Amino acid sequence: MKKAIPNSNERNFEEDEIIVSKTDLKGRILYGNRIFIELSGYTEKELLGKPHNIVRHPDMPKVVFKILWDGMSNAKEIVAYVKNLSKDGSFYWVKAYVTPSFNGKGEVVGYHSIRLKPTEQAKSAAAELYKELLEIEKRDGIQKSQERLEEILTQKGMSYEEFILSL
Repeated sequence: MKKAIPNSNERNFEEDEIIVSKTDLKGRILYGNRIFIELSGYTEKELLGKPHNIVRHPDMPKVVFKILWDGMSNAKEIVAYVKNLSKDGSFYWVKAYVTPSFNGKGEVVGYHSIRLKPTEQAKSAAAELYKELLEIEKRDGIQKSQERLEEILTQKGMSYEEFILSL
């Protein structure tokens, strides 16, 4: 399936709407609720079994997903602001809470993500930070992008999660 070409059309959803999806350990979509399917612009059939990054917007720096995967692989809950790409090239911002799903033996068997509507202030702050990190990644690679993010967080005296929750 061909990736959409991004455009400047923003899709919105209501504050009381919650986007939900579940994936397996490799990030393949096992479930998406109605609002996720609508915002993505894909049909349920097009989404199921596909990597969740089918909705990854090219404005997102890879370092953010590295933080997400590093946390999830250590069975931690993660919070992040994410700009997603719809099938038609439009975009939508979410405040994502990603948690591991466990089986009866306590083993991680997948991931569950609940996403809420972010504030305009949070979207603006995340977009500004992500633009800087993405420029560094394109020029110098993900390691330098991560170093810059760590530098910003040290200056603020916050962890990544504290920073995200402060927006």
